[in-house]
Amino acid sequence: MTENRNSLAWRARAMREAGHWGEETLLDHLARAVAATPEKTALVARRSDTGEETRLSYAALADRAARLAGGLAALGVGRGDVVSFQLPNWWEFTALHLACLKLGAVSNPLMPIFRERELRFMLGLAQSKVLVVPRRFRGFDHGAMAEALRAELPGLAHVLVAGEESLAALFAAPPLPPGPGAGPDDVIQLLYTSGTTGEPKGVTHSANTLLSNLRPFARRLGLGAEDVVHMPSPLAHQLGFMYGIMMPVMLGATAVLQDIFTAEEMARQIRAEGATFTMGATPFLNDLTEHVAASGQGTPSLRVFVSAGAPIPRALVAKARATLGAAIVSAWGMSENGAVTTTRLEDDAARATETDGLALPGMELRVLDPAGRPLPPGAEGALQVRGCSNFLGYLKRPELDPQDPEGWFDTGDLARMDAEGYIRIAGRAKDIIIRGGENIPVVEVEGLLFRHPAIAEVAVVGYPDPRLGERACAFVRLREGARLTLPEMVAYLEAQQMARQYMPERLEILDALPRTPSGKIQKFRLREMAAGEGTPAAG
Repeated sequence: MTENRNSLAWRARAMREAGHWGEETLLDHLARAVAATPEKTALVARRSDTGEETRLSYAALADRAARLAGGLAALGVGRGDVVSFQLPNWWEFTALHLACLKLGAVSNPLMPIFRERELRFMLGLAQSKVLVVPRRFRGFDHGAMAEALRAELPGLAHVLVAGEESLAALFAAPPLPPGPGAGPDDVIQLLYTSGTTGEPKGVTHSANTLLSNLRPFARRLGLGAEDVVHMPSPLAHQLGFMYGIMMPVMLGATAVLQDIFTAEEMARQIRAEGATFTMGATPFLNDLTEHVAASGQGTPSLRVFVSAGAPIPRALVAKARATLGAAIVSAWGMSENGAVTTTRLEDDAARATETDGLALPGMELRVLDPAGRPLPPGAEGALQVRGCSNFLGYLKRPELDPQDPEGWFDTGDLARMDAEGYIRIAGRAKDIIIRGGENIPVVEVEGLLFRHPAIAEVAVVGYPDPRLGERACAFVRLREGARLTLPEMVAYLEAQQMARQYMPERLEILDALPRTPSGKIQKFRLREMAAGEGTPAAG
């Protein structure tokens, strides 16, 4: 009988033999940074509500994490307990994760946008022992909501408020004495999927699954201790957590955190701190590019911008490269495995603008037809991935695990892969539109429409049709002062020589497209609206 390649025992042995997994955790990297450069700035974070800026050296960050771990231990937090924190990109976020590692506890970051309905489910499933929140953020009383939830959840023993005595008292505790902390194969992170398709699932990761992604990612992009990592994406999303918290500590670099995104503030922080690297979904890249182009105030220190989370329109990549003067790196990944593919700094313009990159070392990709057979280069099919950074499973939901006994994870994405291994995401399998028996290339249509001078954002979805099965609807957000009609859109696509059967038959103009907190467009909401089942709420 063939051993299950998805079992932790098999993976641990195979990944160690291949050199992808080891015995280190982020605490080992933190200790090295403290020993080598104790006074180097580890973290810069500014609170938009108060204007307060916090700068922590590596020695100070390690001390605060040790004291916080001691305080949490005094509250009864121990190995395997879940500590949930619904915080913006504040310095306490990083300190909490490091403290959890010292205790062997599980970090459960929660997006600040979540409210009672989502949190009741997430905290209940995780059986969280502690919840840390801001008192207020963006006008919402998180403290009152958290206390109300504590009354409903008997396992939630403590609610702590960042910036107030309940959390500050923990930092006054004696530092937790050195101990074993979390092991390299222990679950250290519980992260709920962002919910583009419905009920969230709790993704679990270990130090090894996360660090085995970060090491080759940093090597491919030439990142090291001298870099300054700017993070505008929420730390409670996998992108922000891995590349804004973990990667800077792993490198011994400096992290700069932005708690509320505006392109103007992002550009200011990049200039003020000399940031060399940043990463975010398409809206971050688009807005920064537009701001720099309009203001004339550049970001000369910025060397690399990695755009991930959704396919980047080719026209935006070209414009961003010319405007920012930085390498624009396309990447694809998921909460379940981090960034699986990236383009390379040395790739030519065609690779950088027309693909989502090739797999990082330690990861494998394949594209399958509906019968599960591998497809030849250039053919579109279901994208599967396996390797070192695949997650450990969904919390208490093993029946939802899409990894097969061979370790292949069904991503739910459609893609093409060329002979050199570069992929191009064609959309989600659930996003596919079949009009009269013919597949509409949704990403290609969206890419063309994005180039239209009146369109700031676009998403194309299908809606039911009794004769053709489905038709296509384009939802767009227009640039300020712009106008667009359906005949004008069709005429534009005709001028681009697009096949008539691929053109959307409806145009809907919205003030904002519904998004997950990480920036992904919630196409399931747009499909509901197109079908007359509801109105999307701006996310």
